[in-house]
Amino acid sequence: MREWRAKIQSTIKRFPIGDRLGEWQAMLQNMVSSYLVHHGYCATATAFARVTDTTIQEDQASIKNRQRIQKLVLAGRVGEAIEATQQLYPGLLEHNPNLLFMLKCRQFVEMVNGTDSEVRCFSARSPKSQDSYPGSPSLSPRHGSNNSHAHSTGADSPSCSNGVMSTKSKQSHSKYPALSSSSSSSSSSSPSSVNYSESNSTDSTKSQQHSSTSNQETSDSEMEMEAEHYPNGVLENSSTRIMNGTYKHEEILQTDESSMEDGCPQRQLCGGNHAATERMIQFGRELQTLSEQLCREYGKNTTHKKMLQDAFSLLAYSDPWNCPVGQQLDPIQREPVCAALNSAILESQNLPKQPPLMLALGQASECLRLMARVGLGSCSFARVDDYLH
Repeated sequence: MREWRAKIQSTIKRFPIGDRLGEWQAMLQNMVSSYLVHHGYCATATAFARVTDTTIQEDQASIKNRQRIQKLVLAGRVGEAIEATQQLYPGLLEHNPNLLFMLKCRQFVEMVNGTDSEVRCFSARSPKSQDSYPGSPSLSPRHGSNNSHAHSTGADSPSCSNGVMSTKSKQSHSKYPALSSSSSSSSSSSPSSVNYSESNSTDSTKSQQHSSTSNQETSDSEMEMEAEHYPNGVLENSSTRIMNGTYKHEEILQTDESSMEDGCPQRQLCGGNHAATERMIQFGRELQTLSEQLCREYGKNTTHKKMLQDAFSLLAYSDPWNCPVGQQLDPIQREPVCAALNSAILESQNLPKQPPLMLALGQASECLRLMARVGLGSCSFARVDDYLH
């Protein structure tokens, strides 16, 4: 068995490429570069491009904008991610009703969890709030993760006065029922197509207006700070990974020290705050109305129905975290939503929604499965995972 395995591996390593070595190297470098850009490793992608003399197709401001949005989603602050997406990429969610509905369902789950800013503002200082609970791990379940504590006390977060959320953002109008995001009560716009849009790309000037005001060149110590919270690693299941770029969005990474000092309180619905619970119920009604309107416009959608039922089912249990549908509250469930949003943003800018490196790995895996089906036994001695580390 060992001899056969060694023989197969040797055949793979000695695969002839002739005089095309330079072409192969350039192709591999472009694949690595596109992978780094896709997942927002801004600083690493810039350094890699400088060393290998490759070109980054997307400008840094746009990469950092995507990085900011992904951080918000992975921190459980989906409402703010929706708000940022509507500001930075206007028209994107209007033309992606499936994506919009997925985001809204995830926002409802995060409201139950007590992590979305819609409910956090009511219980920001409550000892039973969810402040001390970690954000999404750095994506791949088989890798060790340094969970981030995603909390905000900065100016970007909404403030509450007498149960009313104040905001500086503009109100947007839509024929859809208003489902407020965390920083404003901006509604989702009317979709014109169920398919993902390949239009409405944002030019670099508009992106720069909403990008970080920090310097373009960030010190190595700042890069290490980002990497410490969100380590690099191998991607699984097409999930996105949080970035080690240079965008300084401190309020996302800021930890509520007062909550940490309280230890690990017992988790309660919406952080145990009555006003937050009422806001969550109101949001649920609005989400139901949105579902009915999408059903009238585009017909029945079983995926939407299941997402809505699963989200609402959390309210049937006194302890949603320990119930048959409680896995929805696991931070790792944020990753598919984050990946879908990131891919939609890239596709709207006429960039690949999946990095070529991941497509190549998927093709190799599918080739091995095809070889197994036709009875080529040598495929059992070749595993894609053996070449990922």
